[in-house]
Amino acid sequence: MPYFLLRLTPPRPSFPFDATETEKALFSEHAAYWIARAGEGRAIAVGPVFDPAGTWGLALVETEDEASARALGEADPVIAAQAGFAYATAPVPSLILRQP
Repeated sequence: MPYFLLRLTPPRPSFPFDATETEKALFSEHAAYWIARAGEGRAIAVGPVFDPAGTWGLALVETEDEASARALGEADPVIAAQAGFAYATAPVPSLILRQP
């Protein structure tokens, strides 16, 4: 199955360091959503990237196609809440994975 990188852009570069209580609660739902996707085997890795230009979120997923990868992002509670977050999706044509 193909791999895709979902890059989550937050509503502002200073996020999550200045997250409101509402955003913190929403991010708890976001984490639960991705923990479930990891449990299903659809998410390989998910987490924040502390880029000097501003924090962004990474979700590396394995899906049937790009439409399925985009659907995973669209179903994220932070997107459904229309709280200023957005995903960009990019294919990962090859991936070297750590062996168990």
